[in-house]
Amino acid sequence: MSYELWILIIGSLVGLSCGMIGCFLILRKMSMLADAISHTVLLGIVVAFLISQSMNGIYMLIGAAVAGIVTTFIVQLLNSGGIQEDAAIGVVFTSLFALGVMLISLFASDVHLDVEHVLMGEIAFTPWDTVDIPFIGAIPKSIVMLGVILFIDIMVIFLLFKEFKLTSFDPSMAAAIGIPVLLIHYILMGLVSVTTVSAFDSVGAILVVALLIAPGATAYLLTDRFPVMLVMSGVIGIFDATVGYYFAKWVDVSISGSMATAAGVVFLLVWIFSPHYGLVSKWFKQKAIE
Repeated sequence: MSYELWILIIGSLVGLSCGMIGCFLILRKMSMLADAISHTVLLGIVVAFLISQSMNGIYMLIGAAVAGIVTTFIVQLLNSGGIQEDAAIGVVFTSLFALGVMLISLFASDVHLDVEHVLMGEIAFTPWDTVDIPFIGAIPKSIVMLGVILFIDIMVIFLLFKEFKLTSFDPSMAAAIGIPVLLIHYILMGLVSVTTVSAFDSVGAILVVALLIAPGATAYLLTDRFPVMLVMSGVIGIFDATVGYYFAKWVDVSISGSMATAAGVVFLLVWIFSPHYGLVSKWFKQKAIE
């Protein structure tokens, strides 16, 4: 395959996986927690490297998942203790992220593990880092990791769809009928963590937040049916990544930054022109009432 096609596939996998997971964050009003997790997974990655002395992807994913769950647990602990959720998130993610930066400086300064790489990423280089797959040949490692994570995301969502849906819309009712709300919450945060770390090489920890939130928020303005929103957000994520790539190629700018910008622009256009919830539609409805 061509270099350009590999880039589009990688970007589409990121947009699809982040878009679907982001729907649950939107419904749970936990968008800022996604930002926190996208930063604190750095600590999990560093600790995983220090323990295993390996940059193997599976260790990174395990470290990221643990860091995401720990972040969620501490935020929830502080919140239940009387601290406002936004303040708890701000304190936890800055502290854990800073600790990760310190550990890199102290123990991992001589390996390919730096803050800029984790935060910003660079999708332009990912097609050159390949792995040989039997009967297929050499393909980018990012595609293998993103494909595995996407499969895991889809399977977990499929198997726990009822639980995710009920705990997102009405956690009190879910608890009343015996669904372990807290466990489902931690499972979701684990998915957010591993999805985030799988996208580091592509869009980085900061820019992945845009693909976690913007596609889901865009789909939220276009439909009132959750299954449709879930599918639509994945499609929008792919569209954002594709448009972002071609715009970056046209004006010669950062590909990952362009993808995140495209996600924001698409959301803005839908926010203005959405048939039911857009500003223009609301303006016409108000005029009709008057």
